[in-house]
Amino acid sequence: MRPSSVVRRRTRSVYPVLLLAVVTVAAGCATSREVPQSQPGTPSAPLTADQPAPGRPTEAAPTGPSGTPSPSATRSDLRHVFPVRADDVDYHPTHSAYPGTDLFADCGEPFVAVTDGVVLEVSRVDRYEKRGPQGPHNGGLSVSLRGDDGVRYYGSHLSVIATGVDEGTRVRAGQQLGRVGRTGNANNVCHVHFGISPPCTGKDDWWIRRGVVWPAKYLDSWRRGGNRAPAAEVNRWQREHGCPREP
Repeated sequence: MRPSSVVRRRTRSVYPVLLLAVVTVAAGCATSREVPQSQPGTPSAPLTADQPAPGRPTEAAPTGPSGTPSPSATRSDLRHVFPVRADDVDYHPTHSAYPGTDLFADCGEPFVAVTDGVVLEVSRVDRYEKRGPQGPHNGGLSVSLRGDDGVRYYGSHLSVIATGVDEGTRVRAGQQLGRVGRTGNANNVCHVHFGISPPCTGKDDWWIRRGVVWPAKYLDSWRRGGNRAPAAEVNRWQREHGCPREP
């Protein structure tokens, strides 16, 4: 049997260690209460027509071939919405000679941002001439958006561009960008040409902007309230093709 003095000495030596552990745990709890953590995955609320979106820092986009911005699938929480806000909208799974689709709706119906992002290009003047070069100005009035997912979303043949929607403007999913129209080579039919593509830098050529992947399966999802994202498919396309200098 050990002397009681030894036991008492060992018991007293433990007290400072226990006190230090209690202080450390308490400090950790106090810190967690004072610095609340943000809640990831919260969807952004749609904004009303012509309402500017609140600013927030823009993350640097990953780059692809030749330094061009590359789509990113890291924003898994990014919300996508159907681009025309109307009860009666029709579209087809195919297009003419390239991937894209036409969203048929009454002239004047709102065309909205598919997702959170920044406006890349705005055309407020219809420069299309039937006898002129076919391609560069076919869209008439148009808007393209670089989503926070790295994908460019393009809508053309609009009748008007919303006030405050300019190059560099930050917008939110569901925010109105313009209205359905029949400018450009729309052949007097009210609709929006909708294209999905990578946001190539340098000369932003119309043959890329008009669309490089078929949008129908994404439109089907968004129309049902789903959130199917095109970033992975657009990224694969860009890895294979880069930014072509001609159609």
